[in-house]
Formats: sequence, structure tokens, C-alpha cells
Amino acid sequence: MVSMGSVFALFILLAFTSAPFWMWYHLSMSKAGVNRPPDYIVVLGGGGMPSESGLMRCWYAAKTANYFTRAKVIVALPGKTGDSLSSINGMKKELVIRGIAKERIFLEDSGTNTRAEALNILKIVANQKFSRQSAVGSRQSVLIVTSPEHIYRAVLTFKKAGFNRVDAIPAFEEAIESDLSFQGRRLGGRRWVPDIGNNITLRYQFWTQLHYEELILREVFALGYYWVKGWI
Repeated sequence: MVSMGSVFALFILLAFTSAPFWMWYHLSMSKAGVNRPPDYIVVLGGGGMPSESGLMRCWYAAKTANYFTRAKVIVALPGKTGDSLSSINGMKKELVIRGIAKERIFLEDSGTNTRAEALNILKIVANQKFSRQSAVGSRQSVLIVTSPEHIYRAVLTFKKAGFNRVDAIPAFEEAIESDLSFQGRRLGGRRWVPDIGNNITLRYQFWTQLHYEELILREVFALGYYWVKGWI
């Protein structure tokens, strides 16, 4: 109990600093980067559609696909492709809305984790006949679009599955530019309640850092499991 309490207290203290953000950022950026024009842009599904992760990943994927116009796009998310209201079709529609032609988009609808998605996408790539190169997945370059904390594991998983040329783009969200401070006394209410309008750390940053800690902790456990299984 003492040990658990100490760990909890450490997490709380760290949340008042920027350390969780930088740990999350370095986990994201250690495998990120675009080193070559991709043959395939792989969008790994997050939540359903619409969802924060799904929309963010589609936004970045569409922006990338509109730049690399010769790349095919693969959406990986478990679902029913025959159901027009399914989340995987929702991601496809979002890409089309953002200017990606339907003919460029392929769906991987059966993988329920990153390992399965990588293996299934390898089969999709191997079965395509439009590539100028030999249709072998290991010779094709893929550009993964996923949430920042997932980048490191995704890249290692795809390489382990047989892809040799793997790049990645983290779907970072953007912070609001406006100053969110306020003067509580000007807004009325009970005057004896402390005014925290200028305390951005307490109002927002503390909770954001706690969220980063949650993402890091989950990803560390996932990385450990994938390493033990021999998937990375």
C-alpha cells in the first residue's frame, strides 16, 4: 500500500510539471518522419467514427495523401465494409470528403490489433498489381498515420511483420491559440470562492499532464507485451 501510494503521489507531482508531455512527445517522435515518397499511406483506426482519434488520423492522412498523390491509402479498422454506416466506411467517407479519390482507398477490416493489421496489410500490398515494383510488401514503402503515442509500437510492428521501409506521421492535436485566463469577480458568483481564472496550470495543464501519463503507462504495457510475444 505504501508503494502504491508513493507511485500515485509521484504521478500527481509530475502532473504539475511538463515532464509527462516531453516523455509522450519523445515516445511519439523517436520513430516519426517521412524519409521517402510512400507507396501506401496506412491509416490505423482508433475509436469509432466520428471520434477524436478517428477524425484526427483522417485529417492527417488526407493532408498527406493530397501531397503524395501517387500513394494508395489503406484504412485499417475492424468493421463491416458492407455496412455504409460502419466506422471503417466512415473513415473512408471522411477521406473522400477531404479530396481523396475512392479508387485510391483500400480497406483492411479484420485486424483487431496492430500486429494483425500489419500482417493483413502486408497481404493487401502483395496482392496489388498496380505497383511499378515487384508486388512484395517488403519492397514497398509505407507511411503510417496514427496517434502520437502509438507511433513507436506501430513502426516496430510493421517492420517485424515484413515491411522494410516504414515511415510515420503522428496525428498531433493543436492547442488553442487564445489566452484562456479570466477575472472571476467580473463574472459574478460567490466572492468567497477562490479565483483561479489566471491559474492555467490548475485549470487545464494539470489534467492534460495526467492524461499524458495515462497514455504513456498504457503504451509501456503494450510495448512490453508485444516484445514478450516477439511482435516487435
